[in-house]
Amino acid sequence: MNGYLLDTDICIFFLQGKYGLSDKIGAVGIENCFISEITIAELLFGAENSTNYEKHIEEVSLFEQHFRIIPIYNVLTTYAKEKTRLKKKGSIIAEFDLLIGSTALAHNLIMVTGNGNHFGKIQGIQIEDWIKR
Repeated sequence: MNGYLLDTDICIFFLQGKYGLSDKIGAVGIENCFISEITIAELLFGAENSTNYEKHIEEVSLFEQHFRIIPIYNVLTTYAKEKTRLKKKGSIIAEFDLLIGSTALAHNLIMVTGNGNHFGKIQGIQIEDWIKR
């Protein structure tokens, strides 16, 4: 599989209309952009935790219709190996981020994130930052 896995921060900024992400996604082709089901869980949590649940849950529902969502089951071996490697190094990252990064790695996708230093701990991952703050 070739393409881009959009991290949760990128998805949030996209929904907020920031950083020209709509244009960037259009330039690479929306069909080449993917979302981890973990990102959907994080977006749903954000909606549940917001003061405007109805608005945000509808945004998530519309958003997920435009992207192919990749389940995590087939990346669990990659996740376990990478978590073990990071633990031995003393360089653990957050579980959800490791699952999202493992999804990019297992599917040979470029990880699009504003947290390059964080995801950069994952061995072999390719990263692009489309928001360059």
